Amino acid sequence: MFSSILGSAATMSQVAVCFSASLVCGLLCAFTYRYCENTSKNFLTALAVLPAIVMMVILMVNGNLGVGVAVAGSFSLVRFRSLPGRASDIVIIFLAMGLGLCTGMGYVYFALASAVIMCLLYVLISKLPLLSENTAYRSIRITIPEDLEYTEVFADIFNKYTSKAEEHAVRTINLGTMYQVTYDIVLKNTADEKQMIDEIRVRNGNLPVICGRAATAAAEL
Repeated sequence: MFSSILGSAATMSQVAVCFSASLVCGLLCAFTYRYCENTSKNFLTALAVLPAIVMMVILMVNGNLGVGVAVAGSFSLVRFRSLPGRASDIVIIFLAMGLGLCTGMGYVYFALASAVIMCLLYVLISKLPLLSENTAYRSIRITIPEDLEYTEVFADIFNKYTSKAEEHAVRTINLGTMYQVTYDIVLKNTADEKQMIDEIRVRNGNLPVICGRAATAAAEL
């Protein structure tokens, strides 16, 4: 498993074995990522062929590990120059690159075994309830008039409905006539979310209140 099938001069049959193993590893990564995450077909297709591309780069640089990783890494991460990349996207890309590196160096059995183990581990960890997000965690943005003191005006409401409330950001809107205050909160009971918002609307004069999951709200800022 830990020995390379490539000799000093690679034959066509050895290259074919490495190429086939790369495609198997890439497809395994793509199927695993499709099962665990919501993503596009284009990304899954690129993920499936990435190990084979890395393998070809490693073969073309004659096993020079440093040059191969630099070139393959540059091409594989071009996607994130135009689209925001999630942490899971980066992880699965580096996994595919690592598997392609193994097959490019001729460690076919090690690459296949690593692909199976890492994909199973990814599925297991992603499905564990221990690592699931806190559904009570919210980011709430409250618009208030400029004459309202925002530092303590909602303290009693947050004490009533949340177990944690921290001011995250403050900014002026409408040419400075209003403030928009963002809080990170943890609800005591998610069923009370509407009631909490209604009480905030009474306090801020029925101006806009936006409450949602922290990641979604942060993307809208």
